[in-house]
Amino acid sequence: MSFDLVLFGGTGDLAWRKLMPALFQAFRHGTLPEGGRIIGVGRDDLGNEKYRDLIKARFDNVELAKRPSADEFARFAAILEFVRMDLSKPDDYAALAAKLHERDTKTVVMYVATAPALFTTVCEQLAAAKLNTPKTRVVLEKPLGHDLASNRAINHTVRKFFEEKQVFRIDHYLGKPAVQNLFALRFGNALFEPLWRREHIANIQISIAEDLGVESRGAFYEGTGALRDMVQNHALQLLCAIAMEPPINAHADAIRDEKLKVLRSLKPWSKESLTQDVIRGQYSAGNSSGGKVPGYREETGVSPTSNTETFVALRTEISNWRWAGVPFYIRTGKRLAGREGSIVVNFHATPHAIYHSNTNVPNKLVIHLQPKDGLELHLLAQGQANRNVKGAASQTLSPVQLDLDFDKRFGSERVGAYERLLLDVSDGRLNLFVRSDEQEEAWRWVEPLIEHWNNDPQGPRLYAAGTWGPSASSAMIARDGFCWSEEA
Repeated sequence: MSFDLVLFGGTGDLAWRKLMPALFQAFRHGTLPEGGRIIGVGRDDLGNEKYRDLIKARFDNVELAKRPSADEFARFAAILEFVRMDLSKPDDYAALAAKLHERDTKTVVMYVATAPALFTTVCEQLAAAKLNTPKTRVVLEKPLGHDLASNRAINHTVRKFFEEKQVFRIDHYLGKPAVQNLFALRFGNALFEPLWRREHIANIQISIAEDLGVESRGAFYEGTGALRDMVQNHALQLLCAIAMEPPINAHADAIRDEKLKVLRSLKPWSKESLTQDVIRGQYSAGNSSGGKVPGYREETGVSPTSNTETFVALRTEISNWRWAGVPFYIRTGKRLAGREGSIVVNFHATPHAIYHSNTNVPNKLVIHLQPKDGLELHLLAQGQANRNVKGAASQTLSPVQLDLDFDKRFGSERVGAYERLLLDVSDGRLNLFVRSDEQEEAWRWVEPLIEHWNNDPQGPRLYAAGTWGPSASSAMIARDGFCWSEEA
């Protein structure tokens, strides 16, 4: 199947770090459709050869196992081209159209990896150049807007020129193997579904922790913050995956219909919950990764009086029969004590303990997203009998752990998040992409937080780099009688 992939932002950070390595892996393993062509678009004055040289140099920073040999890169480079464009000029789109019309292709993918402010311009100009044909698919990177109004404006413009089935709103967390296995765990196995409800689950924790700071993205982060960057998209999509009802089938709209129901069932914010159930923080100077690091306000591109949050912890509930009364905790932040992405499902303790009184520890299921990728099931078991232990002590239970490491189990057979999503775009599969009404509902839910913080003179709570965030986040969860997983 011949195809063209046009990468707007072809010299940007996302292209270098994620997209080109993912495309190469698909090419290496023969899953990239044959007859493909990858066309990078940017303002730089580059030809094909210079563009290929830049990509080759960037591959030197890729982990060794994923780095191309000289022969592999030579073959990959043969499908790489570059087009210089000013995205505001109609004539440049006409030139792009002429290039795409050089050959007949079954699919044309327009991957818009630019600033969100350019999304509507690109879509309008593609349509003006008659590049919005039925064979065109448009991929839009997050963040899709800055608030509900801007998100609606982008979606309105996109819908004028492309059908919903042509639009792939990407959230790379949905492409992570552990998230896909979460769907398989829930809907492909009978073991957990009877327990997946309020009667058996005490609380669910979603954590996306990063040990790095904003690095060179200070100016971008100033206008974004952790709520927009992580909660509105990644964290809420993970919450939907863990809480949704079983879809009627595995088709895209069946899955997205159920995710939408979860978003619409999230408990609305009140004046009390906006102050009690949400903690925002900002990292100050501290020790991280074995050395001293500056605070957020000392980072390049950041205002010395900035109130932009680099940490969010919140508590919410889902108002439906399955989950009523079960607290869901979301936590994300930069410059935390470690890099960890996980979903922790904490079950209720047994109603009556027949073993030693201090061993009635509840079971929990941990879904690891990063850096480890796998599942852990924490149980209690009675160890091998000890001849020196008698009486009640001999009936003491000990925690044991069933561990499924996807890297060890599947190894090189596994496909990375961006590679998986790019292949789904080429095949027209929308299951792991976000529909416009999902995005709007997520923005509607977080917007009261944005408005509250805009009018809050207190600003974010400071936390030292290299810690797990403000102590208030631990106090928030402790009110319910629980603690974060690393504190247990």
